[in-house]
Amino acid sequence: MTQRIDRPDDEFLDDPYFESERALPPNAVFDATLLRQSVRALPARHPLVFAPQHTVAEAMRAMQKEHRGCVLVTEDGSPETRVVGIFTERDVLFRIIDRGQNPTRMPLAEVMTREPECLPVEASVAWVLNKMSVGGFRHIPVVSVRDVIQLLVDRFPREILNLPPIWGGDVPRAREGA
Repeated sequence: MTQRIDRPDDEFLDDPYFESERALPPNAVFDATLLRQSVRALPARHPLVFAPQHTVAEAMRAMQKEHRGCVLVTEDGSPETRVVGIFTERDVLFRIIDRGQNPTRMPLAEVMTREPECLPVEASVAWVLNKMSVGGFRHIPVVSVRDVIQLLVDRFPREILNLPPIWGGDVPRAREGA
């Protein structure tokens, strides 16, 4: 018997492409110029910024509330100072939960990734994708994979959102039997 868990209707609908009232742009054809555009072309979201002495629990609450996968850690917790670390949902899994740590008292400085690779706003979308793929990063200060995906969905909704429900489902198959 399966147990039903009641959740708020929008708890897992944090991705904009699930919104039913979203205005779709006119049909677009993939163009390599998109990859040469600056990261400024991506949807802008203000980063969640914390100081190294803030607790892991504070960062986790902010990430959950804002539906984000990471927070940036700056020298003094303000966006105007240098980024000294990044704390992601993977850090929660592998550096907190997996090690049995208590997030309510642990400062971010103990578990953040120090000196993360950052990209300037002049970097192209292609450079961001390259850096994320080659480096194995899910988040890069200035832009995250979710922002890149959102850009592609916004530009090419027909090609991305109208795929068959099963991968390869649009490929005709030979009939079996007589």
